[in-house]
Amino acid sequence: MPDDKIEIENVNIPGRTERVDRAKYMAMRTALLTALPSESPGLKVADAKEALLPLLDDDLFPQGKTAGWWLKAVQLDLEAKGVIKRAPHKPVHLYRID
Repeated sequence: MPDDKIEIENVNIPGRTERVDRAKYMAMRTALLTALPSESPGLKVADAKEALLPLLDDDLFPQGKTAGWWLKAVQLDLEAKGVIKRAPHKPVHLYRID
C-alpha cells in the first residue's frame, strides 16, 4: 500500500473502507481532535468546522475548500474507531473520547 494513501472506515457502513489522501486525512484529523472538547455534548458539526478551519494548512485546504467533505470523512472514520462520539442531541454534536 503506498504511503500517500490511508484506509478509512465509515461508522454507517461497517466493514467498508476507502483509501484517501494521507496528508489531508492527518491534517483534518489533527484539527478536528484539537477543536473538539472531551465532554458531552461537544460541538455541533458546523461549530467544529468553524473552529478547525484556522488550524488547517492552506496548502492542503486552500481557502478551506473541500474541508467539509474531509471533516465528514474523518468524523465517520473516528466514530468507527471509537475516538470520537456523537452526543444524543440534534443536530449532531461531537466530542472526543479521552
